[in-house]
Amino acid sequence: MSGPPLRDRPTVRVLLFDPEGRILLMKGRMPGAPQGQAAWFTVGGGADPGETMLEAAAREVREETGFEAVEFGPVIWRRDGPLTLSTGELVMFREHYIVARCAGGEPSREGWEELERQLVDDLRWWSLDELAACEDRVYPLGLAARLPEVLAGRHPSEPVAIPWD
Repeated sequence: MSGPPLRDRPTVRVLLFDPEGRILLMKGRMPGAPQGQAAWFTVGGGADPGETMLEAAAREVREETGFEAVEFGPVIWRRDGPLTLSTGELVMFREHYIVARCAGGEPSREGWEELERQLVDDLRWWSLDELAACEDRVYPLGLAARLPEVLAGRHPSEPVAIPWD
């Protein structure tokens, strides 16, 4: 017998590129496993109640990087899966991956919350070649193989579902 359905957590993940086509990734650990193995992942987070995915994306980029002059494109991927929040609650993440571009430069950590300061170990720009050669875990899985289409501006007309793990 299964338990009650998990609460949905709408989440935005931002594929943030600089003018050289590098993507900004964060390296950190999951709130439900702060001692666990770190992985690289895109900028982003949960949408606040009443916020659109675009509004959430702009807020998350501003909070996590300090970048405000960002051009947002379409949501191109969707990824759904269960994850444990820092409170211990298991929720169903409903991730929306949105393409964005900015002028690049050094991201700021001034807008980070205490939990982010505890769990995020690194934040840096990656070239496609560097990402393809990376031996660390990167989310979403297969990101480097998916990026050439994104960088070429070939986006699906509707978001495509990609695997959770």
